[in-house]
Amino acid sequence: MKETELKALVSLLDDEDTQIVSHVQDKIRSLGTSVIPFLEQEWESNFNPQVQRRIEDLIHGLQYELLKERILTWYTSDDQDLLTGMWLVATYQYPDLELLKLKQDLEQIYYDTWLEFKPDLYPFDQVKVINSVLFNKLKFGANTKNFHSPGNSMINVVLESRKGNPITLCVIYLLVSQKLKLPVYGVNLPNLFVLTYKDEQHTPFYINAFNKGLIFSRQDIENYISELHLNPQSSFFEPCSSLEIIRRVFRNLIMSFDKMGEHEKAEEVKELLLLIADGADLGV
Repeated sequence: MKETELKALVSLLDDEDTQIVSHVQDKIRSLGTSVIPFLEQEWESNFNPQVQRRIEDLIHGLQYELLKERILTWYTSDDQDLLTGMWLVATYQYPDLELLKLKQDLEQIYYDTWLEFKPDLYPFDQVKVINSVLFNKLKFGANTKNFHSPGNSMINVVLESRKGNPITLCVIYLLVSQKLKLPVYGVNLPNLFVLTYKDEQHTPFYINAFNKGLIFSRQDIENYISELHLNPQSSFFEPCSSLEIIRRVFRNLIMSFDKMGEHEKAEEVKELLLLIADGADLGV
């Protein structure tokens, strides 16, 4: 469609006839995501608040459909790369965010850690080096002031603010650790997400990134589960998959939007979660 035709379509968005507006919106949606840059230009040059709002809704709808496609592609991929999954979660709120930017930010954190890291250290000491860099030098930490902020589930926000929730801090810790060739994985605990250092040579132990990398044992987890009056499950002690991590991030995000009163966003994120549900328990 020519630009003049697109302009003519957009000009009809302020028509008083709601049927005409609805028809125009359907026509623009049918053009797909390639029309987004044009709509963004039109939004900037249009000073009618009602038309601007309708353009915003169209852009969001198109971006949302694109995100659905990308999530399904990730879900059906062989590796289900964790950083790509976290990027997709963040693009719900930040559609222009580039995966390359996240990779560069994490590469810098890895480099800062690598400079102080010695592969021949004992596992506890390896973890202490990572803790020192992440929590002392780079000042990553728990966002206790705004624990329920949706930004805590967005890896780009956490990388910038250095404050996050347990799962996002763990993801950053995990990605840096694995780049250092360490056997560090996520563990899905009730009400808390932690990490485990698990290989064949050493007794597994656990790391709480939300508490500055505190190291603890299996017995500590058993005590924690007992205090919650839950029956122990293997999933409380063993590594979980990237898919399980992304599902949990989505669940956190749904809860955050609901607590902030942004129920429409919560419903949209629920739809995204359902795309990767695969019969899994979707309780927050």
